[in-house]
Amino acid sequence: MTTDLRALQEAVQLISGGWRSQAIHTAAKLRLPDHIEAGLTTDAELATATGAEEEGIHRLMRLLVAMGIFGGGHRTGYRNTPVSATLLDKPGTLRDMCLLYGEEFYTAWGHAVQSLSSLTAGFELAFGQPLYGFLDGHPDLAGRFQRAMVAGNFFFDYVPDAFDFTGGKMIVDCGGGKGHLLSVILRAAPDARGTLLERDHVIPLAREHLARTVGLDRVGLTGGDMFRAVPEGGDVYLFCRVLAGWSDDDAVTAFAHCRRAMAGPSARLLLLDRMVVDDDPTVLPALWDLHLLMTTGGRHRSREQFTSLLERAGWQVERVTALPMETTLLVAAPHSGEAAHR
Repeated sequence: MTTDLRALQEAVQLISGGWRSQAIHTAAKLRLPDHIEAGLTTDAELATATGAEEEGIHRLMRLLVAMGIFGGGHRTGYRNTPVSATLLDKPGTLRDMCLLYGEEFYTAWGHAVQSLSSLTAGFELAFGQPLYGFLDGHPDLAGRFQRAMVAGNFFFDYVPDAFDFTGGKMIVDCGGGKGHLLSVILRAAPDARGTLLERDHVIPLAREHLARTVGLDRVGLTGGDMFRAVPEGGDVYLFCRVLAGWSDDDAVTAFAHCRRAMAGPSARLLLLDRMVVDDDPTVLPALWDLHLLMTTGGRHRSREQFTSLLERAGWQVERVTALPMETTLLVAAPHSGEAAHR
């Protein structure tokens, strides 16, 4: 029997993927991109700056250069690449995501077999309590988690191009976190106004961000629960990656609240999320879906599932737009002449 060497090589590449991610995590943990940016480009200089052994740095950098994370080499000196620049220790990079995924979330994935067998979050199995409860007791980790989530919002800048927010619209961002998406939209639509709905303890953080980016004269902040009520009079209701951990009935309840609270028949509900497909799936949405199970016990839905939930709440999808990083925008209009479900 002839050995399929290509298949063997591909399998080994996949099996050793965890080693690769841990090597990248180690580079971020040691701040190697920052040291290289500061002019420390040799094994000896990097070893001195990080407190590591020179041989260890040499072996790590040999792998990372081979992977294309860094350029150069031990003879000519190392240099950053566009990839390693995403790991610099400064706002807006992926460093916090890399640290989180290489530590706590990596540990959660170690419980994948039990998680898949019980549909219990791998994080809960590893740390003894659900992710968000754990974050409440570990503020440093909670800060890293929030920064990692913000860093993953690459597609926000493309949202104003996918929908017309101008014309004096009132935009209600349901579960909008610190207001990053809302601030992007309001800056792109100077005549629009906004309201952010979030849990009470997030409101002070959102107020600080929105005051700095768009000004509190254009945006209101409401502490509350989207599954109990949403602000009245919205022309646009936004749901951006906030429903993965909630049941179908919960999602329908939130959509129905918007249906009743909307300003009029021209109002729209915008749903932004990664959506899975079962036929000819792509890797990233399927991977994020499984990652949700490992971390929170949640899941991503398909476009058809979201369409069904919206219809149950009195909405109909009128347009679908693809955004970067395999994010999908669903634009839903109220069913004409139909009362919202109660």
